[in-house]
Amino acid sequence: MSTPPADRIGAAGWTRLIARAFALVVFLLACLLLYALAAPLPGRNPMARVFLSGVLRIVGGRITITGKPATAPSVLLANHLSWIDIPALASATGTAFVAHAGLAEHPIMRFLCELNRTVFIARNDRASVAAQVDQVRDGLHESGVLTLFPEGTTGDGPQLLPFKSSLLAAVEQSAVDVTIRPVWIDYGDLTSQFAWIGDEPGLENAKRILARAGHFTVTAHLLPALTPEDRRDRKAIAAAAHAAIAEQMDQRVAL
Repeated sequence: MSTPPADRIGAAGWTRLIARAFALVVFLLACLLLYALAAPLPGRNPMARVFLSGVLRIVGGRITITGKPATAPSVLLANHLSWIDIPALASATGTAFVAHAGLAEHPIMRFLCELNRTVFIARNDRASVAAQVDQVRDGLHESGVLTLFPEGTTGDGPQLLPFKSSLLAAVEQSAVDVTIRPVWIDYGDLTSQFAWIGDEPGLENAKRILARAGHFTVTAHLLPALTPEDRRDRKAIAAAAHAAIAEQMDQRVAL
Protein backbone atom coordinates (compact mmCIF):
# COMPACT_ATOMS: atom_id res chain seq x y z
CA MET A 1 0.00 0.00 0.00
CA SER A 2 1.47 3.35 -1.01
CA THR A 3 1.58 6.34 1.29
CA PRO A 4 0.29 9.75 0.17
CA PRO A 5 2.83 12.55 -0.15
CA ALA A 6 2.79 15.30 2.45
CA ASP A 7 0.95 17.71 0.16
CA ARG A 8 -2.08 15.37 0.22
CA ILE A 9 -2.33 15.19 4.01
CA GLY A 10 -5.85 15.99 5.12
CA ALA A 11 -7.04 18.14 8.02
CA ALA A 12 -6.96 15.23 10.49
CA GLY A 13 -3.46 14.32 9.36
CA TRP A 14 -2.20 17.87 9.86
CA THR A 15 -3.73 17.88 13.34
CA ARG A 16 -1.85 14.70 14.23
CA LEU A 17 1.35 16.06 12.67
CA ILE A 18 1.24 19.30 14.66
CA ALA A 19 0.31 17.56 17.90
CA ARG A 20 3.11 15.02 17.55
CA ALA A 21 5.68 17.63 16.54
CA PHE A 22 4.76 19.71 19.59
CA ALA A 23 5.00 16.65 21.84
CA LEU A 24 8.41 15.81 20.40
CA VAL A 25 9.76 19.29 21.10
CA VAL A 26 8.45 19.34 24.68
CA PHE A 27 9.75 15.84 25.32
CA LEU A 28 13.16 16.74 23.87
CA LEU A 29 13.50 19.77 26.14
CA ALA A 30 12.56 17.70 29.19
CA CYS A 31 15.06 14.99 28.25
CA LEU A 32 17.83 17.52 27.67
CA LEU A 33 17.30 18.88 31.16
CA LEU A 34 17.34 15.40 32.67
CA TYR A 35 20.38 14.50 30.53
CA ALA A 36 22.28 17.44 32.03
CA LEU A 37 21.26 16.45 35.56
CA ALA A 38 22.37 12.85 34.98
CA ALA A 39 25.66 13.80 33.26
CA PRO A 40 27.79 13.78 36.46
CA LEU A 41 26.69 10.24 37.32
CA PRO A 42 28.98 7.31 36.45
CA GLY A 43 28.21 5.12 33.46
CA ARG A 44 26.39 5.83 30.25
CA ASN A 45 23.73 8.53 30.48
CA PRO A 46 20.35 6.75 30.21
CA MET A 47 18.44 9.74 28.86
CA ALA A 48 19.43 9.18 25.22
CA ARG A 49 17.69 5.80 25.28
CA VAL A 50 14.74 7.28 27.16
CA PHE A 51 14.40 10.01 24.53
CA LEU A 52 14.57 7.65 21.56
CA SER A 53 12.08 5.28 23.18
CA GLY A 54 9.75 8.23 23.73
CA VAL A 55 10.14 9.35 20.12
CA LEU A 56 8.96 5.92 18.96
CA ARG A 57 5.85 6.10 21.15
CA ILE A 58 5.01 9.68 20.19
CA VAL A 59 5.01 8.85 16.48
CA GLY A 60 2.70 5.91 17.22
CA GLY A 61 5.20 3.06 17.37
CA ARG A 62 5.37 0.10 19.70
CA ILE A 63 8.35 -2.23 19.88
CA THR A 64 8.35 -5.99 20.23
CA ILE A 65 11.50 -8.09 20.53
CA THR A 66 12.29 -11.67 19.63
CA GLY A 67 15.50 -13.45 20.52
CA LYS A 68 17.89 -13.12 23.43
CA PRO A 69 18.66 -9.59 24.69
CA ALA A 70 21.74 -7.84 23.30
CA THR A 71 24.52 -7.73 25.86
CA ALA A 72 27.76 -5.73 25.81
CA PRO A 73 29.99 -5.97 23.92
CA SER A 74 27.86 -6.62 20.82
CA VAL A 75 27.80 -5.48 17.22
CA LEU A 76 24.37 -5.59 15.58
CA LEU A 77 24.07 -5.80 11.78
CA ALA A 78 20.57 -4.71 10.77
CA ASN A 79 18.54 -4.11 7.65
CA HIS A 80 17.49 -0.50 7.16
CA LEU A 81 14.12 0.86 6.05
CA SER A 82 13.41 4.13 7.83
CA TRP A 83 14.62 6.66 10.38
CA ILE A 84 12.11 4.91 12.66
CA ASP A 85 14.65 2.06 12.81
CA ILE A 86 16.82 4.27 15.06
CA PRO A 87 14.38 4.84 17.94
CA ALA A 88 13.05 1.29 17.54
CA LEU A 89 16.45 -0.40 17.92
CA ALA A 90 17.58 2.02 20.62
CA SER A 91 14.42 1.27 22.55
CA ALA A 92 14.96 -2.47 22.14
CA THR A 93 18.68 -2.67 22.90
CA GLY A 94 20.08 0.69 24.05
CA THR A 95 22.41 0.63 21.06
CA ALA A 96 24.48 3.43 19.60
CA PHE A 97 24.77 3.70 15.81
CA VAL A 98 27.18 4.15 12.96
CA ALA A 99 25.84 6.96 10.73
CA HIS A 100 26.80 8.68 7.51
CA ALA A 101 28.97 11.75 8.02
CA GLY A 102 26.40 13.83 6.13
CA LEU A 103 24.26 13.91 9.27
CA ALA A 104 27.07 15.69 11.08
CA GLU A 105 26.70 18.64 8.70
CA HIS A 106 23.40 19.55 10.35
CA PRO A 107 24.20 21.09 13.77
CA ILE A 108 20.96 20.04 15.47
CA MET A 109 21.11 16.47 14.13
CA ARG A 110 24.79 16.20 15.04
CA PHE A 111 24.07 17.39 18.58
CA LEU A 112 21.24 14.89 19.05
CA CYS A 113 23.22 12.02 17.51
CA GLU A 114 26.23 12.71 19.70
CA LEU A 115 24.09 12.43 22.82
CA ASN A 116 23.66 8.77 21.86
CA ARG A 117 27.39 8.41 21.01
CA THR A 118 26.82 8.07 17.28
CA VAL A 119 29.90 7.19 15.22
CA PHE A 120 30.04 9.33 12.05
CA ILE A 121 31.85 7.87 9.06
CA ALA A 122 32.34 8.96 5.43
CA ARG A 123 31.33 5.76 3.65
CA ASN A 124 32.34 7.01 0.20
CA ASP A 125 35.86 7.96 1.26
CA ARG A 126 37.83 4.81 0.54
CA ALA A 127 41.07 6.52 1.56
CA SER A 128 39.88 6.75 5.17
CA VAL A 129 38.67 3.17 5.64
CA ALA A 130 41.42 2.42 8.18
CA ALA A 131 40.44 5.48 10.23
CA GLN A 132 36.78 4.48 10.00
CA VAL A 133 37.60 1.03 11.32
CA ASP A 134 39.28 2.65 14.33
CA GLN A 135 36.19 4.85 14.83
CA VAL A 136 33.91 1.82 14.88
CA ARG A 137 36.13 0.03 17.39
CA ASP A 138 36.21 3.10 19.63
CA GLY A 139 32.43 3.46 19.33
CA LEU A 140 31.91 -0.14 20.39
CA HIS A 141 34.18 0.38 23.38
CA GLU A 142 32.24 3.49 24.46
CA SER A 143 28.69 2.27 23.88
CA GLY A 144 28.85 -1.48 24.54
CA VAL A 145 26.27 -2.21 21.84
CA LEU A 146 26.79 -0.70 18.39
CA THR A 147 24.58 -1.06 15.31
CA LEU A 148 25.73 -0.91 11.70
CA PHE A 149 23.41 -0.84 8.69
CA PRO A 150 25.51 -2.75 6.12
CA GLU A 151 23.13 -1.95 3.23
CA GLY A 152 24.48 1.60 3.42
CA THR A 153 21.07 3.09 2.64
CA THR A 154 17.38 2.45 3.27
CA GLY A 155 15.65 -0.28 1.27
CA ASP A 156 12.05 -0.96 0.31
CA GLY A 157 11.58 -3.73 2.86
CA PRO A 158 10.62 -6.83 0.83
CA GLN A 159 14.04 -6.98 -0.83
CA LEU A 160 17.24 -6.96 1.18
CA LEU A 161 20.01 -4.95 -0.47
CA PRO A 162 23.57 -6.35 -0.63
CA PHE A 163 25.62 -5.87 2.52
CA LYS A 164 28.78 -3.78 2.19
CA SER A 165 31.68 -5.31 4.06
CA SER A 166 34.29 -2.53 4.35
CA LEU A 167 33.36 -1.35 7.85
CA LEU A 168 33.14 -4.92 9.07
CA ALA A 169 36.93 -4.98 9.10
CA ALA A 170 36.50 -3.40 12.52
CA VAL A 171 35.06 -6.62 13.89
CA GLU A 172 36.49 -9.38 11.68
CA GLN A 173 39.38 -9.89 14.09
CA SER A 174 37.52 -8.88 17.23
CA ALA A 175 37.83 -10.88 20.41
CA VAL A 176 35.49 -13.82 20.88
CA ASP A 177 33.70 -11.94 23.66
CA VAL A 178 32.43 -9.39 21.10
CA THR A 179 29.16 -10.88 19.86
CA ILE A 180 28.09 -10.19 16.27
CA ARG A 181 24.36 -10.58 15.68
CA PRO A 182 22.15 -10.03 12.65
CA VAL A 183 18.93 -8.11 13.35
CA TRP A 184 15.82 -8.08 11.20
CA ILE A 185 13.74 -4.92 11.64
CA ASP A 186 10.21 -5.87 10.67
CA TYR A 187 7.23 -3.57 10.11
CA GLY A 188 4.98 -6.43 9.02
CA ASP A 189 2.24 -5.53 6.56
CA LEU A 190 2.99 -1.81 7.02
CA THR A 191 6.50 -1.99 5.57
CA SER A 192 5.64 0.04 2.46
CA GLN A 193 4.30 2.87 4.61
CA PHE A 194 7.61 3.36 6.39
CA ALA A 195 10.23 2.49 3.79
CA TRP A 196 12.21 5.60 2.90
CA ILE A 197 13.32 5.09 -0.68
CA GLY A 198 13.91 7.07 -3.86
CA ASP A 199 14.45 10.80 -3.76
CA GLU A 200 11.84 11.63 -1.11
CA PRO A 201 13.15 14.57 0.99
CA GLY A 202 13.69 13.83 4.66
CA LEU A 203 11.25 16.51 5.80
CA GLU A 204 8.49 15.13 3.57
CA ASN A 205 9.11 11.63 4.88
CA ALA A 206 8.90 12.85 8.48
CA LYS A 207 5.72 14.78 7.77
CA ARG A 208 3.85 11.85 6.27
CA ILE A 209 4.86 9.52 9.13
CA LEU A 210 3.89 12.05 11.80
CA ALA A 211 0.55 12.56 10.05
CA ARG A 212 -0.45 8.90 9.79
CA ALA A 213 -3.33 7.60 11.90
CA GLY A 214 -3.15 4.87 14.49
CA HIS A 215 -0.38 2.87 16.08
CA PHE A 216 2.06 0.48 14.48
CA THR A 217 4.34 -2.27 15.72
CA VAL A 218 8.02 -2.70 14.90
CA THR A 219 9.55 -6.07 15.68
CA ALA A 220 13.27 -6.33 16.30
CA HIS A 221 14.26 -9.93 15.61
CA LEU A 222 17.57 -10.37 17.43
CA LEU A 223 18.93 -13.39 15.57
CA PRO A 224 21.54 -15.85 16.89
CA ALA A 225 25.16 -14.73 17.02
CA LEU A 226 27.46 -15.51 14.12
CA THR A 227 29.69 -18.54 14.54
CA PRO A 228 33.51 -18.43 14.44
CA GLU A 229 33.34 -19.81 10.89
CA ASP A 230 30.98 -16.98 9.90
CA ARG A 231 33.51 -14.50 11.31
CA ARG A 232 36.62 -15.64 9.47
CA ASP A 233 36.75 -12.35 7.51
CA ARG A 234 34.63 -9.29 6.81
CA LYS A 235 33.11 -10.71 3.61
CA ALA A 236 32.07 -13.85 5.44
CA ILE A 237 30.49 -11.71 8.18
CA ALA A 238 28.52 -9.72 5.62
CA ALA A 239 27.37 -12.84 3.77
CA ALA A 240 26.35 -14.70 6.94
CA ALA A 241 24.41 -11.75 8.38
CA HIS A 242 22.68 -11.12 5.05
CA ALA A 243 21.71 -14.78 4.72
CA ALA A 244 20.35 -14.95 8.27
CA ILE A 245 18.09 -11.91 7.80
CA ALA A 246 17.02 -12.99 4.30
CA GLU A 247 16.02 -16.40 5.66
CA GLN A 248 13.78 -14.81 8.28
CA MET A 249 12.20 -12.57 5.66
CA ASP A 250 11.56 -15.55 3.38
CA GLN A 251 9.89 -17.43 6.23
CA ARG A 252 7.53 -14.49 6.76
CA VAL A 253 6.59 -14.49 3.05
CA ALA A 254 5.97 -18.23 3.17
CA LEU A 255 3.50 -17.96 6.06
